[in-house]
Amino acid sequence: MISAKTFLIAAAALLTATFAPATAVSAETDTLRLSREECVAIGLQESPTVKVANLEVKRMDYSKKEVLANLFPTIDFTGAYQRSIELQSMRMSMGGQSQSIKMGTDNNWNFGFSAAMPLVNASLWKSIKLSDIQILQALEDSRASRLDLVDNINKAYYALLLAIDSREVIRQNYDLAVFNAGIFKKQFEQGTASEYDVLRSQVQVSNVEPELLQADISVKQCQLQLKVLMGIDNEVTVMPNITLSDMKREMYGYALEGDRSLARNTTLRSLDLSKDLARQNVNLQKLAWIPTLGAQFNINWNAMSNGNALKHQEFNPYSNVALALNVPIFSGGSKLQKLRQAQVQVAEIELQRENLVNSLNMQVDLAIDNINRQVKQIASSEQGMKQASKALEIMQKSFEIGAATYLDLRDSELANTSAQLAYLQSIYNYLVSTTELDTLLGREEALGITTTTNQAK
Repeated sequence: MISAKTFLIAAAALLTATFAPATAVSAETDTLRLSREECVAIGLQESPTVKVANLEVKRMDYSKKEVLANLFPTIDFTGAYQRSIELQSMRMSMGGQSQSIKMGTDNNWNFGFSAAMPLVNASLWKSIKLSDIQILQALEDSRASRLDLVDNINKAYYALLLAIDSREVIRQNYDLAVFNAGIFKKQFEQGTASEYDVLRSQVQVSNVEPELLQADISVKQCQLQLKVLMGIDNEVTVMPNITLSDMKREMYGYALEGDRSLARNTTLRSLDLSKDLARQNVNLQKLAWIPTLGAQFNINWNAMSNGNALKHQEFNPYSNVALALNVPIFSGGSKLQKLRQAQVQVAEIELQRENLVNSLNMQVDLAIDNINRQVKQIASSEQGMKQASKALEIMQKSFEIGAATYLDLRDSELANTSAQLAYLQSIYNYLVSTTELDTLLGREEALGITTTTNQAK
């Protein structure tokens, strides 16, 4: 039976996703029949990749809080005990005689509290702004992980559809070959067909069997890949609730609607955040010349005694308050060199961004051209499939009346099978191209991401 974890995953997908097709779980075969949207929803909840990215956002949030903590006072407690083994001696001449005097006590106690707080520290204040940008970078990295995961899940789902439909086409071809072999065997038994015809038809069956076996393996591999991306157990079989041919009715609803903006491209957004971080780093290096001012407070107690360290101790308090001013004057030019490094880094990122924008625009142009070409390919493949099917019907009738040989019939059957596979492949290529373009443009809604973090915008 289906494990409790997998059942909960499927239930969560049904509750959180507003999808038209419902998830069907077969208790007899332990099979989850899922739509593409439901696979995406489960993957976003269970994938370790997304969980790691979310934890990285949490880590950067803690890092910012660490920087903010530097604005608050720091309070420390110190305590020390010292036991003298041999007291220090000092020799003095008094009245013409030299005398040795012991100095110090056997026991020395000292403990107290110290507090320090920055009053003026421009570099520290600027570091908080850097932490904000680092959090945005982590959020964008998390968004990129989601986009990549959904892109991979979509491709794996489409690959599974292609493998299942292709297996069905090959199975039909196999069944037809078995059917023809059975007919020739019966005809041979009745003396109306030669042994050569029987052997040739059986060879055709043997030739198709490896293709059918490979088709079964391909389906299992695609299922395994999809389950790994979704982060679910291997005990359950995942099957789509739609066929690749059925998706043809909906796939022409895809429309770019003239929106080819790169504003949501995750690589470009990450680079822009890196540029902001580099600019803030330039400002931070400039602030290294600004003086800093801090306040300090100390209160301590000490006691000095001889003999037993725990008896007759008299602790005397003392305290002080101080202001500490630090004015940087000369550091060998290191601050200037750090500033120049930061400025060069900004210039590098600006050039990288210009090159990236040109590259992304070229990729979008190629992707759109590819999609348009594949739309034509689908129409052409569909027409070819219809023609191959019609040719097969004609050849079957010709074969029945003896106007065509079995070899002619088999060639027509193979041509029909190839046409069907080419048609399925063209649909798959179109769907993969659309999800790649959506990922390139960062279109979460088109990819089926309904719970995306938009805080990095």
